[in-house]
Amino acid sequence: MAKIRAGRVGEQIKKELSQLIQSELKDPRIGFVTVTGVDVTNDLSQAKVYLSVLGDNEQKNNTLKALEKANGFLRSELGKRVRLRHTPELIFKFDESIAYGSHIEKLLGEIGKNEDN
Repeated sequence: MAKIRAGRVGEQIKKELSQLIQSELKDPRIGFVTVTGVDVTNDLSQAKVYLSVLGDNEQKNNTLKALEKANGFLRSELGKRVRLRHTPELIFKFDESIAYGSHIEKLLGEIGKNEDN
């Protein structure tokens, strides 16, 4: 039962954080950011927010620093929008699954070309 609620809360946090980052944050260091997923612990004390950032490593690091600096603002706004007794602590991480998937796709394409030859 707790896992179902954590999943629903995670989806709501994902939706609200996406809107907050796109519309409310005015930091120029934040580039094009997509919230790809949110994992919430069963006791709703922590939420790992997985991000996909368009750009090079410097742009990714600048975006992560800006989001860490805006963590308090994001958490307070999230508390206003999502009605929970305690707002989870936000932990931002990069989602490497998209890059990993494209790498695997490229390798499979090379294998297919080698088999044709």
